[in-house]
Amino acid sequence: MADLFSDEWMKKFMEEWNKEPDLSSALAKIGFSSNIGYGFLNQDTPLGVIVIENGMATKAGAYNGETLNWDLRASEESWAKWAKNGLGMVGLGMAYTTGKLKFKVGDYGAMIKDPRMAGPFIKSFTVMQSV
Repeated sequence: MADLFSDEWMKKFMEEWNKEPDLSSALAKIGFSSNIGYGFLNQDTPLGVIVIENGMATKAGAYNGETLNWDLRASEESWAKWAKNGLGMVGLGMAYTTGKLKFKVGDYGAMIKDPRMAGPFIKSFTVMQSV
C-alpha cells in the first residue's frame, strides 16, 4: 500500500470514491463540488488533495497549493485506524469533540447537520478502507 495521502494513495482514493454510489452519486444529487485536503495535525499544509465536481472526483494527488474548501487533519495513527476500520457517526462525533479530527478549513457543524452531506462524509472513511 502507498503511504497515506501520497500522490499514489490519493489517486487510488479518487478511483474508489467514484466507484461508491453512496458517496459520488449522493453528492452529485446536491451538486457538491469542493477541494478537500487531507493531512496530519503537526504540518502546515495537507499532504494530499482530492477535487470533487458534482460529486465525482476529477483530480487527486499530492497537495500543490490548491485553494481548499475542506482541510481535514488528524494524527497519522488516527488516520491509519480510520483508513483500516472506517468511522461511523458516533466515532466521528467523538473524534471531532476530542480534537482527534480537526477541520482547518470547512464547517463541521453545518456539514454534520445536513444528512445529504453527513452520510457521504462518513462513507468517505469507508472508501479509504479500499485504498
